[in-house]
Amino acid sequence: MSWTDERIDRLKAMWEKGMTASQIAEDLGGVSRNAVIGKAHRLGLDARTRRYFDLHATLDVKHSEEWNKEAIVPLVSEDPRRATAIAEGALMRLECGRRCFERYRVELRV
Repeated sequence: MSWTDERIDRLKAMWEKGMTASQIAEDLGGVSRNAVIGKAHRLGLDARTRRYFDLHATLDVKHSEEWNKEAIVPLVSEDPRRATAIAEGALMRLECGRRCFERYRVELRV
């Protein structure tokens, strides 16, 4: 099996989508999981860490929208004094998240 331009483009596309090396190998056919990993490494592909951050940023927004609608708005509507404590808790959570992602950046070198 040779790495044609078409096969390399397909590998890149599947890698960027977050498919595993095994899934890519199966889709391409005639190539092993290790061959896919080796080729991705030689191409300098590193979508795994980027995909992690992209995925979690999207999930966090969706989670926040639902949380606001189903929990925060009803609680504050019932007793507006709760808003301050909820806001303070949200700020603490954001700071913890910032520290966590900063550590990921250091550890994963992204």
